[in-house]
Amino acid sequence: MRDVLDRLLTWWEAGESVAVGTVVATFESAPRPPGAVMLVGPGLEAVGSVSGGCVEGAVYQLGEEVLESGEPVLQRYGVSDESAFAVGLTCGGILDIFVEKVDRTSFPELAEVAADIAEGRPVAVATVVAHPDPSRLGRRLIVRPEQGTEVADTGARPADRVGASSSSSRPERSEGRGGLGSERADDAVLDDARGLLANGRTETLEYGPDGERRGEGMRVFVSSYAPVPRLLVFGAIDFAAAVARLGSFLGYRVTVCDARGVFATASRFPSADEVVVDWPHRYLAGESAAGRIDDRTVICVLTHDPKFDVPLLEVALRLPQVAYIGAMGSRRTHDDRLKRLREAGLTEAEVARLSSPIGLDLGARTPEETAVSIAAEIIAQRWGGAGQRLSAAAGPIHH
Repeated sequence: MRDVLDRLLTWWEAGESVAVGTVVATFESAPRPPGAVMLVGPGLEAVGSVSGGCVEGAVYQLGEEVLESGEPVLQRYGVSDESAFAVGLTCGGILDIFVEKVDRTSFPELAEVAADIAEGRPVAVATVVAHPDPSRLGRRLIVRPEQGTEVADTGARPADRVGASSSSSRPERSEGRGGLGSERADDAVLDDARGLLANGRTETLEYGPDGERRGEGMRVFVSSYAPVPRLLVFGAIDFAAAVARLGSFLGYRVTVCDARGVFATASRFPSADEVVVDWPHRYLAGESAAGRIDDRTVICVLTHDPKFDVPLLEVALRLPQVAYIGAMGSRRTHDDRLKRLREAGLTEAEVARLSSPIGLDLGARTPEETAVSIAAEIIAQRWGGAGQRLSAAAGPIHH
């Protein structure tokens, strides 16, 4: 969507209608990922690509039909049988493409979403792309992590709309129905979409027709517009390698930083996106000054050496926005570290931001087990989890 957003917004602002074809799911060796978009403009111009040329002609024709009828369509393109291609996907892949008509009536929030994307604010658009009830196709929720969720009651037929947008923490509802057609569906998709947005992931989710978790019939495409969250691991030790692997698995962009070049090498940390040789406190201060630290950034200090971790934590604990700061070490190391930080002038409120010793009490022994312990604490802090056994707790599983 980012590639064609300016053109789409220009037509939208002019009051024109545009057919938007979006890849919502891929299978096998599909040429473009979910989220790839092709437009068919009001003058029947084609903008963007959904397959690198394999099915653009068929999607263009379908876009013309959708502009004429106003009815959204979910179409699968790919191998139709063992020996023939449906429309020429020579790579052998399969694409699910949702084609809808977009204008000021069907997507009144587009300008606000575009502004969020342009200014780097995380936002997700959740759209119903399949449902037993055709009137619920194309309905949307606009999901923002802090401001709450806006209900976009924009089904395929303008006459079916039932509600208005809201910037409150819960969706505004009318006649007991939400943006996706029911309160239950709104709640289920809201929770899941926030999880995808937090990790910058775009996916199609499936539910029962009314948002049932263990059901099928309603498919919702969640397109997330957010930079991938960062995990900064300081200390090029064996525990850091395990944390980097698990952080990458959880969807973080992982950086390993250490001042000792002999240890901070790409070959020792193949799971990291980058390995930096620099003094940790200097690197972190530079990243903050460059605006590359935000409220989703996770910082793990694994050096447990005062000459590295105290100057680093002085910088980290004073950052205005960060998701998590944890430091490895024994109880004795922890007490000594706190003393040094207070002597350096940190306030009690700043010191209280530190998770030390790092991780949850899982009885971990190996680097891999310790990495799981650290990841568990990060996840619990992000979503408000208590870190206890679910079998020992009552009430909803998701907070």
